[in-house]
Amino acid sequence: MEKRWEITATNQETVEHLQQELSVDRIVATLLMQRGIKDFESSRLFFRPELGQLHDPFLMKNMEKAIHRINSAIAINEKVLVYGDYDVDGTTAVSIVYSFFKNYIQEIEFYIPDRYREGYGISYAGIDYAAENQFSLIIALDCGIKAIDKIEYANKKNIDFIICDHHLPGEIVPNAFAVLDPKQNDCNYPYKELSGAGIGFKLIEAFSIKNILPPEICYSYLDLAVTSIAADIVPITGENRVMAYHGLKILNTKPRPGIAALLNLYQTKSEVNISSLVFVLGPRINAAGRIEHASKSVELLICEDDEIANELAMRINDTNSQRKDLDLGTTNEAIEYLEGEELSGKSSIVLFNKSWHKGVIGIVASRLIEKYYRPTIILTESDGKATGSARSVKEYDIYSAIEKCSDLLDQFGGHKFAAGLTLKPENVNAFREKFEQIVSSTITPQQLIPKIDIDIEIDLSEITEKLVRILRQFAPHGPENMTPIFCARNVFDTGWGRVVGSNHLKLELFQKSNPNFRFQAIAYDKGDFVNFFQRKTPMDIAFKIQENEFRGTKSIQLVIEDVRISET
Repeated sequence: MEKRWEITATNQETVEHLQQELSVDRIVATLLMQRGIKDFESSRLFFRPELGQLHDPFLMKNMEKAIHRINSAIAINEKVLVYGDYDVDGTTAVSIVYSFFKNYIQEIEFYIPDRYREGYGISYAGIDYAAENQFSLIIALDCGIKAIDKIEYANKKNIDFIICDHHLPGEIVPNAFAVLDPKQNDCNYPYKELSGAGIGFKLIEAFSIKNILPPEICYSYLDLAVTSIAADIVPITGENRVMAYHGLKILNTKPRPGIAALLNLYQTKSEVNISSLVFVLGPRINAAGRIEHASKSVELLICEDDEIANELAMRINDTNSQRKDLDLGTTNEAIEYLEGEELSGKSSIVLFNKSWHKGVIGIVASRLIEKYYRPTIILTESDGKATGSARSVKEYDIYSAIEKCSDLLDQFGGHKFAAGLTLKPENVNAFREKFEQIVSSTITPQQLIPKIDIDIEIDLSEITEKLVRILRQFAPHGPENMTPIFCARNVFDTGWGRVVGSNHLKLELFQKSNPNFRFQAIAYDKGDFVNFFQRKTPMDIAFKIQENEFRGTKSIQLVIEDVRISET
């Protein structure tokens, strides 16, 4: 699939200022400028994030009210239910809040709704469970911001809600006892991009401050916070970067038993980073909620016994294997169907199959975007309703497009690039047509071409061990601080290039302007690129710089993202 390259704009004045003030080269100065760094102090905090950078949690609207309600519950020994969504963000949020408050609240339980019986978010069944078991306070995490009717139902049963959510609110906010969501229009909290678990962390941080507890107690939960930050793909900027940086330190020094057990199953000695959380831990934690019940993930994350944690981890790992099989089968079915469709004139994909497993439709939507690159919604049937997951391409707001179809929907919610929705099966065809009409009239032709964001064009001769050492300190990487992608022009292979393994291409690259600077390179799953280099014509490459270690020897390796024939 053809990709468009876009080199990020540069403010040359800021770059030169950073070069002088920090004594760094133009590459490092440019990368810092692109990440909002303007001076020595902001660069210091970028490279060495400090816990002191975390904002006062009481700046969040209703935080004072929420903490007062929790302290009142403790004073009169009320029963408290910690309620959360079934994905990684929800289960880590529940694990943080439950594990913390069980030390201060005598009667506390956690509750995760069943994906199939109750669906996403706060459910009537969950409220009924609370009422039947005399819970008078529910702390809802990673859900609830649109649960208007459910909160009214709870109010009639004399159950108070503290909603801790990070999703976009609707026009009306639920009439809960307290709503914590920095995305509320009238919330002046300085950082808007917290994950659901991030809001949960701010809640326990506020409780610690109000009750004069050592801050180290709540900081010990940052390993769970970074897991949610990675898996929920929120920007790794501001507070999220601080929490991610310190959370990764915990994961790499003293991981809690449940996470240690999962890492041991993966059998890796590599340092845990954001990619490890996104591609290794996250899918396994998610698998329980997709195939069995997400309460199993919470049990693992709150477990304090190594032996029990190992047993739970093995069970969840087996569940993840089942998830992989379902994911692959459903993806292949969807592709087989689409191969018979005429997609060239369409800007979106909406597929509905009653037999598809609800637990993997979000993954399948992401897989189809990789192949067809257009906003995609995958629907299945659950409890007589069509329910689905939506995923978008870069730069296109799928949430807004779905919102414009709200007259055909029973329920929807989510983010700019990912959402969930429920509708009546008889409305699916009308929804498909309206959604396509909206997308095709609002998406640009460029947005339907995969984009590679290139940070800076460089010569291969500028790649040094010192540069690699500095680049390492740009981590943790994620949205708005992605691993830098470079571009080099007029590059040749020495003739050493060959396809290895599962369609990977290994190369040795150089530029004729500096032929002595040669670098090993690899293009994962891009064996077809060998045809470009065999022509012996100059190539432009988009690549990442990686430190490779083999048998104890470290070397610099280029990871090729894309290739095109040089224009000059």
